[in-house]
Amino acid sequence: MIRIREAVVVEGRYDRAALVNVVDTVIVDTAGFGVFSDREKLALLRRLAEKRGLVILTDSDGGGFLIRSFLKGAIDPKLVKHAYIPDVPGKERRKKSPSKEGLLGVEGMSPAALEKALRDAGATVLGEEAAAGEKAPPITKAELYELGLSGWPDSAKRRAAVKKAMGLPEKLTANALLDVLNVLSSREELEKLTADMSDTPAKPGQGEPRGIPARQSQKSQDV
Repeated sequence: MIRIREAVVVEGRYDRAALVNVVDTVIVDTAGFGVFSDREKLALLRRLAEKRGLVILTDSDGGGFLIRSFLKGAIDPKLVKHAYIPDVPGKERRKKSPSKEGLLGVEGMSPAALEKALRDAGATVLGEEAAAGEKAPPITKAELYELGLSGWPDSAKRRAAVKKAMGLPEKLTANALLDVLNVLSSREELEKLTADMSDTPAKPGQGEPRGIPARQSQKSQDV
């Protein structure tokens, strides 16, 4: 078991039960979509975020990302870290049938997978706060473009390959992926990962990226 500074937010009581033997901290469940209308619980989450920080750990399905998106808009993003579980096909033992998307939720993850998700999110593990060296500059949106992960016709395909290689949820948006990359990876590691892909993005002159108009041919001069 690890002790972390941040409080952890999960979707339901079964998720909370899965975490209590993994992490020693405050664990709050949202009662699924109940947090959308529960002002008292939302106020509690804001207070916890201000006091010690918050880690959001929801399922990798559509419902989990909807709850995560709601909390991102309701709580100061500077106080929140995002933990993601991988897309793992399967069904929890207590359920008669798998979820709509056929993926295991937080409650179905192994203790090792849950601990890894928290560590990968940058949770502050108490007793392991040894001073780290100077942090490298963050990966930027411009660098995602340079690596073919944003703005090009095949960027979605290339982002999907990166997420698969890193064991990240398929539904992760481009902006969320950038946040995760800045916790889990470096510019050098990302360059190597994209260089190892079998296909390379089109370069200027070989096809224009989306959002950038093709160069118009120079108008012929009047005679």
